[in-house]
Amino acid sequence: MTVAAVLFVAVVVALAVMGRTAIDRTRAQTAADAAALASLDGGRAAAVSLAHRHDAEVVTWSRGPGPSEVTVVVRLGDTTATARASNNP
Repeated sequence: MTVAAVLFVAVVVALAVMGRTAIDRTRAQTAADAAALASLDGGRAAAVSLAHRHDAEVVTWSRGPGPSEVTVVVRLGDTTATARASNNP
């Protein structure tokens, strides 16, 4: 292989890794958002169920900081994401 070919392969691999990381971040955030919204009515069980449907795992779930709010942290692969949802108008 020539130096140019090796460099080209290295660049392609680096872009693929960066793209995969961006996709994982987006998928984790989507799972966290969906889980937080679902748990407003269904509690922690709804958050766990919805996160699982997104291939994610609930790391933490808590009520608050306000009385009508929930905060959810999920992990998808090596990526974690946090979401907060509220029933307040």
